[in-house]
Order: sequence, then C-alpha cells, then structure tokens
Amino acid sequence: MRKILLFFVLLSSLIAEEGVKKVVFDLTTGDPKVFEKKILSGIAHQKAHYEGKLQELEVAVVIHGGAYKFFVKELQKTEYKNDTELVKKHADFAKRLASLVDTYEVSVYMCEVGRKGHKLDKNNIYDYVEYVPNSTIGLIDKQNEGYAYIPIER
Repeated sequence: MRKILLFFVLLSSLIAEEGVKKVVFDLTTGDPKVFEKKILSGIAHQKAHYEGKLQELEVAVVIHGGAYKFFVKELQKTEYKNDTELVKKHADFAKRLASLVDTYEVSVYMCEVGRKGHKLDKNNIYDYVEYVPNSTIGLIDKQNEGYAYIPIER
C-alpha cells in the first residue's frame, strides 16, 4: 500500500512540474508605454492565460539599459528627475510593480554594473529588486534554469 501511495505522490509531482512554464524578460526599454504594455499589463495577462490552463508561469525580469528608471524610489535623487512623462506615471508604476511582485511572485534582477554606472544608490532601489553582477550573467543563469528568453526593447 505504501508503494502505491508513494507512486501516486511522485506521479502527481511530475504532472504538476509539467504545468510550470518559465520566462525571463530582458528589460532594456526606457519607454514608459512599452514598459507599461509589456511588463505591467503583459505579465498579468500571461499569468492569467496559464492559470486558466491550470499551469503555473514563473516570471523573472532582468533590468538593464534604459529600464533602471522604472525601479527607483525617488526620481529626484537620480538622473531621471527631469523625465516629465516618467514623473507623471512614477507613483502609478510603483504601485503596479509592487502588485506584480506581491500578487504574481515576479522576480526582479538588476544589473550591478549598470546600477553603479548610473550612480543609483541601492537604498533608492525598490526593496524587492535583487542584484546580478551584470545582465548577461543574470540572463545566462535564468536560461540555464529553463526560462524562455523574451527581449523587451524599444
């Protein structure tokens, strides 16, 4: 009886794993419209699609290029303080990003080389952001963990 029970536990575990999809977004855009469409709205739609099929979608985002500005707490302390379009949307973006991380368990990774290059203090980056030595290493690691690669550029 124990062998049969163990067999079904292992089988259900394997079936559950088949339902897990993984994607890493290579986020380089600094365009707020693209960011909003592909990340803030897009991830929620993709998660809903897979949940509707009783499958799980694990999402990771690797930040570099022009995308750093979407992940800072206070724009006034950065080179982005005069980006009028971003200043208008910053509070809304912050709430929606936090919701993505909390509700959909999105993992966010920032390139350390670029963060330092843009003189962004870690204390001014959202707390849920994790750091990778550089974007290439972050993307290599995620792809080797089985994540599908999706670039988000301009």
